[in-house]
Amino acid sequence: MQRLLRQLYCAAVVTVITQPAWANAVYVSNEKDNTVTIVDSGTMEPVKTINVGQRPRGITVSRDGKFLYVCASDDDTVEIIDTTTHEIVGSLPSGPDPELFVLSPDGKTLYVANEDDNLVTVIDVEQKTVLAEIPVGVEPEGMGISPDGKTMVNTSETTNMAHFIDTATHEIVSNVLVDARPRFAEFKPDGSEVWVSAEIGGTVSVIDNASREVKHKISFEIQGLRSEAIQPVGVRITADGKKAYVALGPANRVAVVNAETYEVEKYVLVGQRVWQLAFTPDGKHIISTNGLSNDITFIDTQSDEPVKSVTVGALPWGVTVAPN
Repeated sequence: MQRLLRQLYCAAVVTVITQPAWANAVYVSNEKDNTVTIVDSGTMEPVKTINVGQRPRGITVSRDGKFLYVCASDDDTVEIIDTTTHEIVGSLPSGPDPELFVLSPDGKTLYVANEDDNLVTVIDVEQKTVLAEIPVGVEPEGMGISPDGKTMVNTSETTNMAHFIDTATHEIVSNVLVDARPRFAEFKPDGSEVWVSAEIGGTVSVIDNASREVKHKISFEIQGLRSEAIQPVGVRITADGKKAYVALGPANRVAVVNAETYEVEKYVLVGQRVWQLAFTPDGKHIISTNGLSNDITFIDTQSDEPVKSVTVGALPWGVTVAPN
């Protein structure tokens, strides 16, 4: 009996050690100090720091939540981290200078923007092999994929284009001119539109996914700020498709946009140099990374008010949240 009790006790200890008790984990890539900070989305407190490769930027979680993928840009690789042990367990052949990526809806394929080589690298996640290298415009960065997984969009910063790529053939099927320095592409949940931010142009282009034409351009005005300080980068759209959030870089704000009328409804003041955004799985909060203030901000999506800012590592860039 005593032996059985000891075994049960040891099993319980292992469970506690390997299965953290916090809520959905928020993972933040810190570009300057080569770390990923884990924040408990329930308490909104940092709980762990993971050392990773050089200049981590793009970051996402596997569909089953078991692995974290991190672009170690200066190491020319995508690192794989076990979300239970928080250890680096492998890598993916990303190509040179991976900056941003997007995971297919089925979780089997990763599409990576290689900024230095003007390529999008297509990776089989399970086999850890390159399926294709797709030539695109100069300085590719933004990556978005349609809900059905049939169309992937890459934005090229210097060519000022959104490239629509057929995921079956790995061929570019449309090129859409947008404003200067496009940084991000986000599909609406119903796949009808793609929103592309232009950092220098100061706009978000709403592209009709059927006609592949720009149907609307959203611009931003903030009293007391010069127009050149308002630089749209990260974009996220709510699951019901009714509201969008746009990170405005050195404007230190996140714009709240009516995704049906395209009207800007509010500007939320966050930290300095806001980069990327991610929703919590329940959609109750959206989280911004604020590069120059070295923190992230939780925003309540009902009130569109900031709830709390949390200090993370140096120069936080990307953010993703573990699924339910």
